[in-house]
Amino acid sequence: MKFGLIFANTVRFAGRDGLIELATNAESAGFESVWTVEHVVFPDGYESAYPYDGSGKMAMAADTDLPDPLIWLTWIASVTERLRLGTGILILPQRNPVVLAKEVATLDWLSGGRVELGCGVGWLREEFDALGVPFERRGARTDEYVEVLRTLWTDDHAAHDGEFASFSGISVNPKPANGTVPIHIGGHTEAAARRAGRLGDGFFPGKGDVRQLIGIVREAAEEAGRDPDSIEVTYGSAEVFGSDPVGAVQELADAGVDRVVVPAFLHMGDPATSLAAFGEEVIAPTADA
Repeated sequence: MKFGLIFANTVRFAGRDGLIELATNAESAGFESVWTVEHVVFPDGYESAYPYDGSGKMAMAADTDLPDPLIWLTWIASVTERLRLGTGILILPQRNPVVLAKEVATLDWLSGGRVELGCGVGWLREEFDALGVPFERRGARTDEYVEVLRTLWTDDHAAHDGEFASFSGISVNPKPANGTVPIHIGGHTEAAARRAGRLGDGFFPGKGDVRQLIGIVREAAEEAGRDPDSIEVTYGSAEVFGSDPVGAVQELADAGVDRVVVPAFLHMGDPATSLAAFGEEVIAPTADA
């Protein structure tokens, strides 16, 4: 089993000193990756329902520091050697896909091929409004942008003619270190699971019945003529912090999970000690799960 830290670019770890402390100690403790969250803006008085809390509201206040994920991960890359650099997730339909292809490829190239691009469709209509991007058909826009990214990472003199992006005869360089960047589809709905099966190198549900969702991913992959076993699943569970964390990790592995993510903010007090203890008590015993 692989382990990552989610919400990594938040709270005390958002700034330079905190991110260095988090990244270096996480790498030493055996964590494989760190994963960022993204919001470009926090709209005042938003009415959209946050899907990951019963209140419908994010826990973060409007004045919370939430650094840009790709710039923050560049700092992480500069102070680590092995730690993989994940966005968990980046709101893909809000981005210009040509610019994003350049940014992600550059980070991957500079880091020696360590980027994991988690992306989702987003839920905060007011943020889309502020950015001038239509909220409607964001799923279709996401699907097309995935295609655009892979085209630009693979081809020079590339062309694409779609509903949301059109270009011809353009090249984006540098290319990713290993020719492409893994794309993990975020979301906990059936639509997200099916999108992961059709298009994703990975699936990153934020909540839900993981066994059921993985079943949907596998079914969609088979329908698309893809190998379901090639799609990596990343998931977080509170059970990892229960009375039997090793057993909880084994259950997730049996369900088809490949990477467990745990919140970075749970290690705020004394990151060096806390992360090392988690590495000894959970990561090391489940290395073969």
